Amino acid sequence: MAARSFCALSNFTFRKSSNKSSHVFNTQSQRQRDNFSVQAYTESLPSSNINVEYLKREFSGHGAAFEAIGDDCAIRMELDEGTTASLLLPTGLITSYKPMMWHGDKVEVLHTLVSEDPNAEVMVQGGVSMNLRCADDSGFSWSPSTWALHDVRGSSDKFIQVELASTDPNGTMEAKCLVTLRGELISSELTITNPRPSFIQLEGSIMSHFTVSTPDAAYAVGLQGSKYCSKQAIASEFCIIPPESTKDERSSAFFRSLAEKGFDALFSGWGKKAQEGEEQGEEEGKEKEECNDYAQMTEKTSRIYTYAPVEFTVIDRGRRNSVVIERSGFEELYIFSPGSDHDWYGKYAFVCVGPCALLKPVAIGPGGIWKGAQYLYNPNL
Repeated sequence: MAARSFCALSNFTFRKSSNKSSHVFNTQSQRQRDNFSVQAYTESLPSSNINVEYLKREFSGHGAAFEAIGDDCAIRMELDEGTTASLLLPTGLITSYKPMMWHGDKVEVLHTLVSEDPNAEVMVQGGVSMNLRCADDSGFSWSPSTWALHDVRGSSDKFIQVELASTDPNGTMEAKCLVTLRGELISSELTITNPRPSFIQLEGSIMSHFTVSTPDAAYAVGLQGSKYCSKQAIASEFCIIPPESTKDERSSAFFRSLAEKGFDALFSGWGKKAQEGEEQGEEEGKEKEECNDYAQMTEKTSRIYTYAPVEFTVIDRGRRNSVVIERSGFEELYIFSPGSDHDWYGKYAFVCVGPCALLKPVAIGPGGIWKGAQYLYNPNL
């Protein structure tokens, strides 16, 4: 599985951020690391200047705890019935969501990956991220990528709400995000306010990476009859996009599949593979219709659904759990699967899903307010 839990962090993941909220964060330099190790690096982090004590005094007593992680701050939410979630500031990235399951224990639903970039900076990708951009015809452009904690509400016996706020440098645009944890769901509700005298075009997504046992075990259920078009994988700061698999990896995946399914699968699957090959070679942007209501996500897939239900389900038969995804405000839906070319049970064992406005941006008029949301339901109780 991808890296999600580190003993030194008490299940929090982290990312070194360069743009901090001035009243809580102070940037500190990090030394270069030749041999990167998540645990070794965590243990060598210098003391943080995040005012954790202030956050505790101001926002404690609602089921939320605060911990300094390098230059970042992790907010851990825990309900009395056992469900937990973790959120990272100032990025607003939800790095963990562990709901209770039918077998009486909780299971990690989200998939995160900690790595090091060419500049020896530590970054975390995956989880649930907000990738948004606001722009107008005058050349104005802003992305709410830095979030400050505005409020914490609720109680551990009912629900926990964390409210985040972000503004552009001139204070002319404002975004708010309300993250709510309940026993049956975790939601991300966005509110974008446009006080400018011109129309704003909003594009982007709320993207969720779900960990799965294998691509063969992952299914999208409830999209039959939906319209979609194939697109290149959408790159953003937090999206995990695997490199192209090598010939050896593809060969290994092929023989592993034969070993698990038997040689009959080789012959019975020829027609299906030919059809999938034709689909992968289709013209990008050409609209098609989803004909399978129980679509297996074995093959590499990157699609934008333009006409799809507001609710559908991702099932992982290997781990015997599922997630129901519901959207509001967004008209489009994005689905990405790295496919089975990569090592199974590894760091690329995930599917990426999210409500989006990518083909058709949302127009927000002068003084207008737009609201959009993603709800992740837990049907496994």
